[in-house]
Amino acid sequence: MRNEMTLEFTSVSENESLARVSVAAFISQVNPTMEELTDIKTVVSEAVTNAIIHGYDEKSDEKVMLMCAIDDGEIELIIKDRGHGIENIDIAREPLYTSKPEWERSGMGFTIMENFMDQVDITSEPGIGTTIRMTKQLTSTRALCN
Repeated sequence: MRNEMTLEFTSVSENESLARVSVAAFISQVNPTMEELTDIKTVVSEAVTNAIIHGYDEKSDEKVMLMCAIDDGEIELIIKDRGHGIENIDIAREPLYTSKPEWERSGMGFTIMENFMDQVDITSEPGIGTTIRMTKQLTSTRALCN
């Protein structure tokens, strides 16, 4: 059985923790390990922060959309913004790349996402926005709600 939630919030950095905690609470129904829970919270944090900082230049009047689904022990996350978009996704995925070097950003967001998740797909169009879709099959697929 597929179960999903969608959350849309204003592009302020304080909402990064809202996104992280919401996803953690939602996926708790399938009893993830502590490592899986930490990994998923980390990738949500990275993706939402990217949307706010790089997609919207920290404009607080924009929206970030987060969708989380559980299907047979697989977690699917989608984080979407309608911001600047990414001109070259291959370059943006390189470790240490950042579009904001003056902000002393580490440039490891996509690398972290790719290391913690089974699959990471990024679609982006300049001036339209960016969508990050990530999946992870949990080692523990025992649903607490069944």
